[in-house]
Amino acid sequence: MKQPLTIWLLGDGKPGHENQALGLADAIARQRPCIVHRISVAGQRGIYQRVRAASKASAGLPPPDLIIGVGHATHLALWWLARKHRARSIVLMKPSLPLGAFDLCLVPAHDFQIPPQRGNLILTQGALNRVTPPTVAARSGGLILIGGPSATHGWDEQGLLAALQKISASGDWQLTDSRRTPAGFIQELKKQLPGIEIFPHQETRPEWLPAKLARAAEVWVTEDSVSMIYEALSSGAHVGLLEMPRTASDSRVLRGLDALVSQRFLSVFSEWRVNGKLNPPPAILREADRCADEVISRWCPK
Repeated sequence: MKQPLTIWLLGDGKPGHENQALGLADAIARQRPCIVHRISVAGQRGIYQRVRAASKASAGLPPPDLIIGVGHATHLALWWLARKHRARSIVLMKPSLPLGAFDLCLVPAHDFQIPPQRGNLILTQGALNRVTPPTVAARSGGLILIGGPSATHGWDEQGLLAALQKISASGDWQLTDSRRTPAGFIQELKKQLPGIEIFPHQETRPEWLPAKLARAAEVWVTEDSVSMIYEALSSGAHVGLLEMPRTASDSRVLRGLDALVSQRFLSVFSEWRVNGKLNPPPAILREADRCADEVISRWCPK
């Protein structure tokens, strides 16, 4: 048996970012034994303070084979640690440093208008996540994922409640919100739609959502929550998009969403309201596994 890979995950404390790094580490571990160590630069202001914090937090850890970083706050520390320990560096999402500073860049295609042709760049469909390939043949029930106002979207509570009333008229539905969901929404939802079972995000563990997604037949997501959209598409469920007011005329996020709709990965609520059906996705997104395959083939042959 080959020696386990030692992976350092360099995080900035943002759950969405660290979820991406864990998704890649999980996918690598499905193919090769791994020992994962997490290092954080959360709360550190200034690039040099972050490098010092990463150095101090990693002191005494086994030498890494791979270092995975995500979030602008990690980039210089990721570059420095990889050089210091002669490890392979993997950055997720478009980095603030030049692409050539890292051994491998896993970047959502919508981050580029015209992506450069580079051997160390792999374009992904959205961000990586921890949702595992589906193993349950029989799926049932529905799941609703609520985000909130963002840089690209506003909030229409009454329009959202009206849509959820129509969606939840039949079947069993569970719902969870996010840290961006406006205060008071859950209370109003309980009042107007008591038939929906609610799981506030503060009361769920990190593994709750992937487990629910693995079993749900249908998933609806507010269009402001890009990470939850890609998690749903990674689960194999049929996915619906709850339209929210757009506050940006154009952005990489909106371009990515519109591409998913045009490719029939997503069914928008306005279309579903007419035909009552969610499109079966043309494919299950398994981007973390695809990227793990690439990492292993390049540097960690089985």
